[in-house]
Amino acid sequence: MKSDLHRLMAENELDAIWVIGPAAHNPPMVYLTGGGHITQADLILKRGEKGVLFHGPMERDEAARTGLITRSYSSYPFAEFLKEANQDRFRASVLRLKRMLEDLGLTRGRVMLFGQYDAGVAFALFDALQKELPELSILGDVENKVLQQAMLTKDREEVERIRRVGQKTVEVIDLTADYLRSQRLKGDVLVDAQGEPITVGRVKRLINLWLAERDLENPEGTIFAIGRDAGVPHSSGKAEDVLRAGQTIVFDIFPCETGGGYFFDMTRTWCLGYAPEAVEKLYEQVLTVFHAVSSEVRVHGHFRDLQRRTCELFEGMGHPTVLTQPQTEVGYVHSLGHGVGLNIHEKPVSGLMASPEDDVLLPGSVVTIEPGLYYPDQNMGVRLENTVYLAPDGKIETLADYPLDLVLKLKG
Repeated sequence: MKSDLHRLMAENELDAIWVIGPAAHNPPMVYLTGGGHITQADLILKRGEKGVLFHGPMERDEAARTGLITRSYSSYPFAEFLKEANQDRFRASVLRLKRMLEDLGLTRGRVMLFGQYDAGVAFALFDALQKELPELSILGDVENKVLQQAMLTKDREEVERIRRVGQKTVEVIDLTADYLRSQRLKGDVLVDAQGEPITVGRVKRLINLWLAERDLENPEGTIFAIGRDAGVPHSSGKAEDVLRAGQTIVFDIFPCETGGGYFFDMTRTWCLGYAPEAVEKLYEQVLTVFHAVSSEVRVHGHFRDLQRRTCELFEGMGHPTVLTQPQTEVGYVHSLGHGVGLNIHEKPVSGLMASPEDDVLLPGSVVTIEPGLYYPDQNMGVRLENTVYLAPDGKIETLADYPLDLVLKLKG
């Protein structure tokens, strides 16, 4: 949790963390500021002290709402640094950053860098700054031991925000199901009242509209894939594909609060009108494993143990899995789930090779459970997914739910 940050900084011998970039669609900045319309900022959090947010003067009110100590870039007039740098704009930028750090008394020690910035510019800028301040080590969190570790567990406010996104997501899933049910079949093709085929692209446009009406967005996209695409886990679905009866549709929706806030993740698999026998069998197997593994989630358990259990259950049903065939592209081909928060994929992780400290299911974790089976050459794939919260009292709570029916019966 955020309250763990200073402890994590001490454990990793850090004097400060430094977050750069905008306050939207920038998880580290959103985490520490709450988000808002700040197009570019530098947030420096010294260990044991309150964070300081450097910001543009036009965004001073947005900066003030963060509750952090604020300092306007206008207090560091660029013209003065240009003069000092003999009109070299890059060197002037470096000198201004140096002055900002000097004003915070941060000229030596260890600082860890987070946020979003053009990679080439950032490399040049911080390399030059390092030379200006040789006693200051500017580091990257290559092992995710600080910010990602803090994000691993959520406080009550964070959980409630994820829950609200989940409730709105369920509304959009229900609207999507109702829309599909209200159409009719022409042969095996779903068509509207004018006889025009319903396509994946058309459904996705409606999903985007319904999300926007609920102050949600989907910066990572939405998976609405039918037929062969449903059999490849991250195929998002081709816009021109028409919807046909009896083919599996994998609908994986993972929106976030507008501005890049907290995410939610849910997957359902549907067939329009009816499901062929082979699909029904595959679906029942995934559903069985989904219920079995969901019932075995435990606080302080290890996510990779649940991944192994999932593989063993599917292999017992005759399917290849990544446990004994790591390169398989059919059967069970991915990990069981992942943490969810300001990033759609966070700690804890469930891969079989996960380290013990990265896969532990701590009180306060929010994770997905999403087993699936995939056979693209048979034009079918099935995945079911819920997002669950591991409460401090040991209870496992599904944050938002939706029926697990396979077949959407058409009204027409």
